[in-house]
Amino acid sequence: MNNRHDKILFWGCFIALITTSYAFISRMILCGGQIATDFGLDKVSVGELQGAGIWPFGVSIIIFSLFIDRIGYKVAMVFSFVSYLIYTTMAFMAYQAIHGVTGPALADAQKHGHQLLYWGSIILGLGNGSVEAYINPIVTTMFNTDKAKWLNRLHAGWPGGFVLGGLCTIALASNTDWRITLGLILIPAFIFFFILVTLKFPKSEREQAGVSYLAMLKELGTFGALVGFGLVFAQLGQVFGWSSGLVWGLTGAVAAIFAVVTKSFGRPLLAFLIIIMMPQATTELGTNGWITSLMSDTMQANGYNPAWVLIYTSAIMLILRFCAGPLIHKFSPPGLLLTCSALAALGILALSQTAHASLGIIFAAATVFGVGITFFWPTILGLTSEQCPKGGALTLNAMGGIGMLAVGILGSPFLGYMQEMSTTQQLRDTNPALYQQVTMKSHYLLGEYEAIDPEKRAAITDDKAISEIKAAETAGKFSALGKMAMFPLFTFICYLVLALYFKSRGGYRPVQLKT
Repeated sequence: MNNRHDKILFWGCFIALITTSYAFISRMILCGGQIATDFGLDKVSVGELQGAGIWPFGVSIIIFSLFIDRIGYKVAMVFSFVSYLIYTTMAFMAYQAIHGVTGPALADAQKHGHQLLYWGSIILGLGNGSVEAYINPIVTTMFNTDKAKWLNRLHAGWPGGFVLGGLCTIALASNTDWRITLGLILIPAFIFFFILVTLKFPKSEREQAGVSYLAMLKELGTFGALVGFGLVFAQLGQVFGWSSGLVWGLTGAVAAIFAVVTKSFGRPLLAFLIIIMMPQATTELGTNGWITSLMSDTMQANGYNPAWVLIYTSAIMLILRFCAGPLIHKFSPPGLLLTCSALAALGILALSQTAHASLGIIFAAATVFGVGITFFWPTILGLTSEQCPKGGALTLNAMGGIGMLAVGILGSPFLGYMQEMSTTQQLRDTNPALYQQVTMKSHYLLGEYEAIDPEKRAAITDDKAISEIKAAETAGKFSALGKMAMFPLFTFICYLVLALYFKSRGGYRPVQLKT
């Protein structure tokens, strides 16, 4: 640490990220459990409620990054704190709306409470995004000679919040008053607020070096704007039902404005990193969720609370991110990411062969995968900031926002597509007649696919046929999981190219701005 002030500022940002992470995981768990029961939500409504706290996260990171240097980091910090207060208040009001209500009035009370939760979740997502928008540039500014190391330490707060969330879930598993689990968010929220509100926030590295706002925009350029804002408008279009024409029109307009104003395609290296970020984020966030579910099923079958899976994997990431410094200095950020991509691919391939394995073997394979993805997110952010410092908060946070939105819009649907296609292929190979009976054609963003029709499946009464469908789904799940190794294998090739590029230039060196 540079001095006592920087040390306190770092830990305030760290606790803010813990707050974000705890808010994220506690809400996801509660929405799928007690909240769904109390408000009578079906699976679609649960998904919409969970999504309401996710999509504003990615959108607000990118939007905030455009003007956070203008409004100041402290304003963004206060906004995030107020967002947590409003979210908690609205959630408590939702609980009170249905508490003690019975009979015909219950349906209206549940509808009112659900709306409070929905809009409160959107406010929470915006607050979570604003936290990411200010903590990343603050830390890279304070530690501008060792950015990747300190971003890894900072982002240890994310799994740290998951550990706390998992422990609280286990401790309060039998509690029906979910306000307690949810309300615990206020403890770290008040802690980070009272730590940070009295401190002096630094001007960004870009501003201290006298890099203009226009020069920052040029770093992102037309390509970055096209991808970043294209994902923003695609996400908003999904939420609000916009036509594809409107989404493309808005995307084209923003890209055109960037082209005219900046007259820049953007840094080629940054464009390359943006391409890498999308499959890398899908590996970390999309595939990781799938693997956690797989491990949870095994834990439940062995009589354990599935939250221990979350605690186990998050504890690994928490510890390793604090130990990232020596690894980064030994391998360099591209070298570490190259190694992590190989480990993630090996872990996925190993897990895809564990359909009938013991709990110990599954955990061993998952540990290899978990170690692989541990350094993905903070290290690519550090690499971006070290190589594109003129981009300041914009390029740094745009990378995070692109990763989050790419998972939701492209990555997760593609994972679902792969699973459905693998399942129907398995069924077609084992029982063509049953395959014809229960499958249907469906569409998603990237095209047409075949899936098991829920209504046709429900109509099946023959035990043998039901067993064959379940077997095809299990085989399809593990087959599709193995195919997901294509994502870390792709990033492995990209990082190999990047490592060779830096080697040809005499080795990896961070770009330093002159102040």
